[in-house]
Amino acid sequence: MPRFFTNVIDENNITIGGDDARHIGRSLRMKIGEGLTVCCCGIDYNCVISSISEDTVRLELVSKAPCASEPSVDVTLFQAVPKLDKLEHIIQKTVELGVSRIVPVLTRRCVSRPNEKDFAKKLPRLNKISEEAAKQSGRGIIPEVTPIINYKNAIAEMKKLDRSIILYEEEGGCSLEKVDYSGIKTVGLLIGSEGGFDREEAELAENAGVNRVWLGKRILRCETAPTVAMSLLMFLTNNL
Repeated sequence: MPRFFTNVIDENNITIGGDDARHIGRSLRMKIGEGLTVCCCGIDYNCVISSISEDTVRLELVSKAPCASEPSVDVTLFQAVPKLDKLEHIIQKTVELGVSRIVPVLTRRCVSRPNEKDFAKKLPRLNKISEEAAKQSGRGIIPEVTPIINYKNAIAEMKKLDRSIILYEEEGGCSLEKVDYSGIKTVGLLIGSEGGFDREEAELAENAGVNRVWLGKRILRCETAPTVAMSLLMFLTNNL
């Protein structure tokens, strides 16, 4: 069933407008009486189309329920900025796997080093990729891709979460399964770019209480590591 997102919903007057309405009428060629789902704040509103015009689709509510595909933990991915095509891939796959928010982070070894102004111009496209991945995978929310932040601010944000993890390629950390996830609601996952993290960055994270995790002897590409880590994290928290 097609899925569409909104930030505010009136159960007595559910409407879809703009590009989504035109997509329903022109591209999907949907008709009155056909069903679709409107997602708002993690709730699925299952509806049928009552009328269609050029720019507005009016819906009749049939049922509503919390979105079954949303995980029980909110995972924020703090991703050191890789080249743009890799970041787009990371956003798509981690949204499919259940990430709640993606925060691009500028670290010392980032090959791509956009400034805040230049990166802000890319945000609409990156958030559109998140939206499309959320629709495709049946999510109840559209995970936000935030403006870029520096490493120290990322660590400060991670300290506010119930559990925080940094993936570091050198031996010495524990495995993801050794981290205690009992009773937690929020998780921060910090992953490096093409060059990984330097030792000082890793130590700064550890000193702030971030769990250092080692994924094994094989060095994963920066676009592979987030997919692996998110898959394992969802499995270990019974969300896969």
